[in-house]
Amino acid sequence: MARDNRSVDDEHSRPEGVDDTTVEALGELSKALETIHRVRGHLYSAHQLVGGADLTLDRVVKLLRDAGHKRVADRVEHELLGRNLLPGRWTFQIMEEFDDGYYAAFQEVERYARETLAGGRRHIYEAEMKERRRTPGMPGHEATPQE
Repeated sequence: MARDNRSVDDEHSRPEGVDDTTVEALGELSKALETIHRVRGHLYSAHQLVGGADLTLDRVVKLLRDAGHKRVADRVEHELLGRNLLPGRWTFQIMEEFDDGYYAAFQEVERYARETLAGGRRHIYEAEMKERRRTPGMPGHEATPQE
């Protein structure tokens, strides 16, 4: 059964000669990139959580000292406070490496695939799915905000 290739607008219409399998592959690549965007967000969450925990250790050390637990306070201060998360790296360094390496490469390859195979158009697969699934004329089912 042939798919309906209509799209919600010209910006998201497949270029002439682009087949269903290519549109599906680009859709899957876009989905994978969206997952990597989420990974980046989780890494930033970890970055902020680890940083916050490290700053909390200042208060822990003070409270332990105030309570007379010098040996425990010293151990927290010397072994945990300011410790690298990975060898030689605080979380900001991990984020920079991720952003400049894997994340940048993933975005560049996804962009290259779209430009090479679909004239740079984004979300063709989703736009065609939206057009198939919406009910024209029904409120809340407009193809675009201008409709």
